[in-house]
Amino acid sequence: FLLDPGIAYPVLAGYPWDSGDEEYVLVNNKCQCVTVTSKFVPSKENPGEEILERNIRILVPLKARENISDPTSPLRTTFVYRMTELCKKCDPVEIELGGEIYQAQQSTSCNEPETCYTYNRDKCYTTTFPFLYRGETENVQAVLTPASCYAN
Repeated sequence: FLLDPGIAYPVLAGYPWDSGDEEYVLVNNKCQCVTVTSKFVPSKENPGEEILERNIRILVPLKARENISDPTSPLRTTFVYRMTELCKKCDPVEIELGGEIYQAQQSTSCNEPETCYTYNRDKCYTTTFPFLYRGETENVQAVLTPASCYAN
C-alpha cells in the first residue's frame, strides 16, 4: 500500500475498540477495508513515558474488481491508501461563531467520489446483464448486494 510521506496527518478523536480497551478506533473505512487504531503504550526508550502507537489494519479483498458494480471488469491489482482520504470527515457539524450557528465540514474533498475496493454493506449495488429467455435477449438489472437493496 502507499502512504503519502510529505503529508502531515491529523490527530483524530476516536471511540474505544472494545468497552474495556484503551485502544481507540480513528478510522473504520468499510469501503476500503481499513481500520486505524491508536493507544498509549510505555516507551521502549523511557518506560516512565507513554507514546502514542498507531495500528493500521488493511484487509485486501482477493477478488476485487476494478469496477465493483461490474462482475465482468478486470481484477484490481493496485490498491492505494492515502491517510488524508481515509481520515476525512464529511458529515457536517454545527459550530457557533459570534453567537450564530453554522454548519461546517472538516474536509475539503468531500464531493470527490470514493474508490471502493469492496461493497459498502449499507449501499445498494446493481448491474445490468443480457438475459436470454425464449430466444429473446433482454437487459435485466441484477442486485449485487441483496441485504442492502431490499427491506426486511
